[in-house]
Amino acid sequence: MRRRPAQKRSRERVERLLEAAATLIAESGSDGLRMSEVAARAGVPIGSLYQYFPDKSAIIHALSERYFAEGRRCVEDGLDGVETPAALSTAFADLVDEYYALFKAEPVLCDIRTGTQADRSLQALDLEDSRANGAILAAALRRVGSGAPDAVLTAETVLIMHFGESAMRLAVVTGGAEGDALVAAYKRMALDRIARLVE
Repeated sequence: MRRRPAQKRSRERVERLLEAAATLIAESGSDGLRMSEVAARAGVPIGSLYQYFPDKSAIIHALSERYFAEGRRCVEDGLDGVETPAALSTAFADLVDEYYALFKAEPVLCDIRTGTQADRSLQALDLEDSRANGAILAAALRRVGSGAPDAVLTAETVLIMHFGESAMRLAVVTGGAEGDALVAAYKRMALDRIARLVE
């Protein structure tokens, strides 16, 4: 963002702009996003839009930060308090189902996550997100008794979380029974790896 909103009215305006952008992306994808359409949909003068977002990549970056933060809270809440390997497996399986439902319900999320592959600043944000979610999973694994070396645990949990997000995107793009099967396959693979990390 070019400028951070300090007053309540400004924060509400930025919120309207981001909601408008998310709606437009859901309707026609991020490639077709136009700054003038965002301003019109939000009922905000175009000059006000540019005060906060210099271009559409800044809007997409702000939406990405929001979705990454929401996802991280979901992972934290899902794994919070897990104390046994069985509870961890159950909680992780539930998280996969919850994430898949979120990706299917929010087409903008899939669009934005796909866009991270072509934008270096979004790639960095995606990597940071995978590391943060991996650290949450690693902490849960340590709580339930994993004796894996820190380097192994860090690398494997980052991969588990990163592959999970990729699996959700692929499943949504594929759709139907095939998409469901891909998520089920990811879940089996991840749970098998998690079980091995606590053996």
